[in-house]
Amino acid sequence: MASKKLGQVFIRNSALFLCDMQEKFRPTIQYFPQIVEVASRMYRAAKIMEIPTIITEQYPKGLGPTVPEIGVERETDTILSKTCFTMCLPQVEEKLKEIGTESVILCGIETQACIQKTALDLLERGLDVHIIADACSSRSMVDRMYAIERLRQSGAFITTSEGMLLQLLGDAKHPHFKEVQKLIQTSAPDSGLLSKM
Repeated sequence: MASKKLGQVFIRNSALFLCDMQEKFRPTIQYFPQIVEVASRMYRAAKIMEIPTIITEQYPKGLGPTVPEIGVERETDTILSKTCFTMCLPQVEEKLKEIGTESVILCGIETQACIQKTALDLLERGLDVHIIADACSSRSMVDRMYAIERLRQSGAFITTSEGMLLQLLGDAKHPHFKEVQKLIQTSAPDSGLLSKM
């Protein structure tokens, strides 16, 4: 019960969600290259730690595929198309039950739309939700920041990519520590979070 209040995360019962990081959003989303770089770090770390990853694409016929910089493996990754604003599709719900997920780590766009709706749906189902603030953005910084605040009020945990990865590892003696450490040796790029606080 304490983990629900504290937001503890463990590799064994976490899943990474990458939401709608698609080509057509590139010109309009604030800090898009920086958000993508951080999401790619999270994705690569999840692969190293064998954390299940679910990727969605919002109407890919019109908005294009997930950007190549993330590095998704289309042959093996779970990539689902959607038109709704939540990632909680029936296939996703089945997968979460199957793997015993208790915590979802959420990255993507847009913060006030699909990130917010997904997080609220997951919270309603009793899961811990961790928003990676430096891996989520919107067209408007106002929408981005107020969505983050709303999610905090609703019970989501707001953190950074480095903070999350170190929490998951828990110890410098973890067998994957050195591999993950390489991903965070360079600080995550600035994505305008401090200027709005």
